[in-house]
Parts: sequence; structure tokens; C-alpha cells
Amino acid sequence: MSETKEHFILFPFMAQGHITPFLALALRLVEKKGCTITFINTPLNIKKISAKLPPNPYMRLVEIPFNPTDHGLPADAENTNSLPYHLILSLFEASDSFKPIIRKLIHNIFHEENGCPPPHCFISDLYFGWCADIAHEFGMFHTMLSVTGAFPMACYFSICLNLPQRKAQSEEFTLPDFPEASTIHISQLSQSLKAADGNDAFSRYMTKLIPQCLNSDGVLVNTVERLDIIGMDYLRRKFKKPIWAVGPLVLPPSGEKRVAKDSQHSPEFITSWLDSKPPKSVLYISFGSQNTMSTSQMMQLAMGLDVSGKNFIWVVRPPMEYDINSEFNFKEWLPEGFAQKIRDQKRGLILDEWAPQKEILSHEAISAFLSHCGWNSVLECLIHGMPLIGWPMATDQFYTAKQMVEQVGVCVEVARGKTCEVKHEDIAAKIELVMNETEKAGKTMRRKALEAREILFDAIKDEDGYKGSSVEAMDDFFSVAELMSDKTKRGPNI
Repeated sequence: MSETKEHFILFPFMAQGHITPFLALALRLVEKKGCTITFINTPLNIKKISAKLPPNPYMRLVEIPFNPTDHGLPADAENTNSLPYHLILSLFEASDSFKPIIRKLIHNIFHEENGCPPPHCFISDLYFGWCADIAHEFGMFHTMLSVTGAFPMACYFSICLNLPQRKAQSEEFTLPDFPEASTIHISQLSQSLKAADGNDAFSRYMTKLIPQCLNSDGVLVNTVERLDIIGMDYLRRKFKKPIWAVGPLVLPPSGEKRVAKDSQHSPEFITSWLDSKPPKSVLYISFGSQNTMSTSQMMQLAMGLDVSGKNFIWVVRPPMEYDINSEFNFKEWLPEGFAQKIRDQKRGLILDEWAPQKEILSHEAISAFLSHCGWNSVLECLIHGMPLIGWPMATDQFYTAKQMVEQVGVCVEVARGKTCEVKHEDIAAKIELVMNETEKAGKTMRRKALEAREILFDAIKDEDGYKGSSVEAMDDFFSVAELMSDKTKRGPNI
């Protein structure tokens, strides 16, 4: 690693799907560019991060105070993972209280005398667009990191900006400033967007956020240019600022949760189980660390898996009807005898809450991924050349699924949302379509997934004089940020 020469401040929103790519970006800046990183978050999140990462002299984790109960939230609600859906907007609104805290922290960092170079670049989450004003006050270059792809971000941004669903004459509509996205169906709107009328709490929050985001000096996007051309074009058109595709930003497996080797959740146990299965014979099912479904949907999914006859690993989270104050026993929410039958047949693993996803997806026995289409999960899936069965649940996931179906060609949707009616026969049919090697559509998806894998690896290739698109984009971003660093050496503008 080269001598430390630049100092970056990174500040992700308090959600695992945001923190993970920010950490991956931080490690890339340290390892590839020799940078010093100040990584900011609330105490519980910093505690979890420090438990995952080995000590690194160039990576400083900094806690900022946050008392969730001051904002009507549960005492441990420092991450969206620990909140029910209806309280997540409250966490977004509560984060506005960080403004004076962040300003004071930046001031103190500039006046430290510890040999650390003064920060020249502040990379914040899109949901912390207000950080741009603070960065500029101190003479720093500011950029945001979009933890999702350009196309889903573009769709979500456009819908929030225009609320076209309010004027739609049918269940389908187009986006007035983004016609390239083709039609959007009402089923591809989150609960908040369906209810948005311009005067509700969500609309008011987004109306304040969007101008703050446009005040940034640029946007880093966790994507690859060749897979996301339509979305990248939109963002460049709307922001009129540099937009850099620097993905995939994915943590290595060592950054995952640590569990005992004899646990059913351990990589060792799961790998041993997968080793006993033929290649491309197992379906992996996970809806991320935050999403859940209704009891009836969970029942239908279990019945669909049973009818399909396929091997599977299913990460089960409590359904929406579950009382969060009671102990979760997934067997109570599945068809009677299902779990025992699957165990007796040695056909499936049912894991509660969490699984070592990267290790699972990298195993040759895995054939496909039934996913909520969260961006991190999609990238991990494509890195392993795996086709998707999409069941988007919230926010931008609907547009990620749309992109993977219509533009990348690696996905088929089986359902949308947490309340839609879904039949187990349809689930079984989609599983068969994707996993059956004789199905033409399934073979085409697998071929395109392997092509997407090559595109991802080419983007981050940096050897023998060749630089992939994401490497070049990162170099360009770094050069722009370095130009700004010459100004910051004169000190903060206070």
C-alpha cells in the first residue's frame, strides 16, 4: 500500500444494505489508494462494524450520539433492521438531528493535531444530502454514494419528483422525464409511494431531500456502466454533475457475521450439506435482512417448494403478523409437518433470520436465487453468474427487478410486494422454468447471467495495463477529489 496521502469521510445511512457498500468502498480506498478513512455512524452500528473488520490503522470508526427514544423510536432502533416498516420514515426524519453533530465533528477533525491529513472529500449517503452544505462550508469536495443501481435509483427519483401515479388513468403509467424506463405498474410502487400525494409525510421528506442531493458535487453509483446505461444517462441528465459507476462494491465473505462452526448457520455446516447435492440442483431463497411477507405468502412459498421437488436453502424471517415481543419459531408459520418432511427427505435447509449468503452463492450446487432483489443481493448473485427469481418487496427493489428482467435478462418475477396474492402452483412453475436445464427460457437466463458476471469482473479488472470501466471511473473520481484537496489545505471556511 502506498503512503497515506488523502483523507475521506464516509457517512452511510443506518441500514445494513447501505453500510455494507460503504464499507466496501472504504476498504477499496484504503487498499487501492492508500487513503485514510473516517467512517461515521451511530454507536450500535459502529459496534457491529468493529466486530466484523480487522484492525486497520487507516480506518477510523467514529461514533456520533443518537438516542432513538428522543424521536419516538424503540431504544435500540439505530438500524432499519430493528424497525417495523411503519417506523422507518421516523428514522429518516430523526437523522436530521445529526446536522449540528456532524458539523461539530468535522470542525474537530480539521483542528486535530494527530498527524492525520485534513479531510478533502466527504462521501455521504443519498439520504444525507444535507451533508453537501456542511462539506462545502469546510471547503471539502462532496459526493454521494448510491448504494443501489442507477436504473432503480433513477426510477425512484423520477417517481418521487413527479408523482405520475396521481395522474395515471390506468394501472400503468410512464415517467414524464424518464420515458426510457418504459411503463411502471401500480404494483411496482412501495406503500409510501402509493399513498404519496405531495402533502403526506413521505412526500414532504422527499421534497426537502431532492434539492439537497442536487447540491452535491457528484454521485458515485454502486453499479457497472455496461449493465446500467439507461439509468446512468438519466442521472447525468438530471444532476448535471459527474456520475461515476464504481461497482460492484461487495465485501469479502470475511466481513460476514461470525457463528460457531457446529451451528446450522455456519459456512462449514452449510457447505457440507451443499457438497452432498449435485451441481446446480439447489435453490437459495432469501429476502434480505429487513423484508418479510404475509403469513399466507409464506405458506404458499412453502407449498410451492414442496410441489417443485427441488432442493433448497430458505432463510426465513418472521411474517408481518408476527408479534416482535414473542419468540420466533418458524415451524409455527409453515404448513403442518413441512419442516419435518423436508428434514426427513434431506431436501432442504430452513434457517431462521440469517445465512452466510456469499458462501452459499459461490457453491456449485446452487442453481438460482429467489430474492427480494435488493441491490447488494443482486450484485452478489450476478458475481456468481446466477439467474434470479424476483419477488421485490419495497422501495427501489421493484425497479431492480424490472431492470434484471427487461434489460439484463437474468430474472423472472414470481410476485410483487408483501400483500399480493400468490399461488404455490405459480411459484413451482417459475422455479421449474429457471432451474430446469431443458427449458429454453431458463437456459437463456443462465447464459445472460454468465455474461453479466464477465461484465462485472471486467469492470474491476486492473492488470497488465488494462483498466476496467469501474477502475477508470474511480481514478477519475479520485483525481477530481484531489483537485479539491488543494483548496482544503488552506483550512475550513469558518
